[in-house]
Amino acid sequence: MGDVVHTLPALTDAAIANPSIRFDWAVDEAFADIPSWHRNVDNVFPVSLRRWRRDLSPTAGRAEVKAFLKTLRDERYDLVVALQGEFKSALIARLSRGTRCGYNGASAREWGAQLLSNHKFAIRKGVHSMKRMRELLAKALSYGYNEGFVDHGIESARFSRAPLEIERPYVVFIHSTSWESKNWPANYWCELADSVTAAGFAIVLPWGNEAERQRAMKIAAGRLDRVVLPQLSISQKASIIHGAQATVGLDTGLSHIAAALGIPSVTLYGATDPDLCGAIGERQIQIASTFECVKCHETTCSFKDSAFKPACFESLEPKRVWRELEALIATTSASPKEIWQLA
Repeated sequence: MGDVVHTLPALTDAAIANPSIRFDWAVDEAFADIPSWHRNVDNVFPVSLRRWRRDLSPTAGRAEVKAFLKTLRDERYDLVVALQGEFKSALIARLSRGTRCGYNGASAREWGAQLLSNHKFAIRKGVHSMKRMRELLAKALSYGYNEGFVDHGIESARFSRAPLEIERPYVVFIHSTSWESKNWPANYWCELADSVTAAGFAIVLPWGNEAERQRAMKIAAGRLDRVVLPQLSISQKASIIHGAQATVGLDTGLSHIAAALGIPSVTLYGATDPDLCGAIGERQIQIASTFECVKCHETTCSFKDSAFKPACFESLEPKRVWRELEALIATTSASPKEIWQLA
């Protein structure tokens, strides 16, 4: 999800250079809400290569793939750009109709992706993924852009509203990721929650699967000022984040959405490198662990000399996170204790 969010500023760059430009976007079906938020995107084509591989034998599965290919190929495009640098995105680009652009062999994230492009470009490695995609699209379309100016082009009116109202000023805890190595311990979240609610804020807890829902329930501890959301779409979660006073999150998609919306946020990093994939936007604080094996990019913590998992987060204590969050919130004008009282 983060890579999809990081793609948005590249489209804005292109629209500034050519105001009449329009985009269609093929994207993993799980994240199909996100491209539709951008003001220059007309059509979104949901892709599910994993599910299609499982379901190709039934007639319904083959029919879905056939319908997708027909929709993708109905239009002949002026240009097709595979911005992710992965083989699967390059393959989808190859199936469309139009001149294809992508990374060269030394720049692609996965070797082989470059074989499916007509025009290949050398793009810097070792820099943030957002910068790489902005540079590739600019080279493919031959325009210049201001690298210091970042606009995700999101129109919040395009969000699907969540079927609930939260009247109290609140902080969203983005508390879970698919990687165990990126999950801040639940007891740390509980301790931080005590500080946040003592300051007068409610806490809102989104989730995406049953394990994350159970984690949210543990942090909520049955309290009225800690709201576990119902099951929501990404667009509905974005509408909740858009109304937040602040967020505290991990290196995961919802944190990148918060950054794209300019919501004051504190984001925690251990196994991943914020310089390569960190949340980018206004009023963002990144707290990175300084542990000896930090930025390992392993999905599970393999450090053997500590019972604390993930080991790199042990020293990143709730008191420090609260200090950063409290200072960030102080830059806004809301005074939550004067606005609402707990029921």
